[in-house]
Amino acid sequence: MMSEPSTRTGLVRSMARGFVGRCPHCGEGRIFGRYLKVRPECDACGLEMHHHCADDLPPYLVIFVVAHVIGYLILESELNYDVPLWVSLSVWPVVTLAMALGLLQPVKGAVVGLQYALGMHGFATLPGAKPEAGPEDAHLDRPGLDGASPLFRP
Repeated sequence: MMSEPSTRTGLVRSMARGFVGRCPHCGEGRIFGRYLKVRPECDACGLEMHHHCADDLPPYLVIFVVAHVIGYLILESELNYDVPLWVSLSVWPVVTLAMALGLLQPVKGAVVGLQYALGMHGFATLPGAKPEAGPEDAHLDRPGLDGASPLFRP
């Protein structure tokens, strides 16, 4: 097991690690426990990944890429070759499905890597690091304020 980095991994490296199914922080552990199910945490460095929020971005990107590639290939094959209809109706749906299923997991991993690199959706703290005190955690112990915010003084 490699020693965990003390700083956040850069954007391109995090997305590349996610694309190949590895933890965006350490690059050792796996992101996915099943085909599209993200593990709750990295088994190598302990990075919590249960709070990721990839939502609809991975399928959108996959549809965008696959539709452009397949659309171009269909156009080129129809313009340059005399392809029978039954060949087009049997080949292109299979190629489209194979490309979409082949790209969906890597693209979702890259989106999780993107969220990690930008500190989004709970990735603000690194493994083993204490979260920084935010404005909601600040205590106002100065006399005369009675716990009220200085923005809302009478």
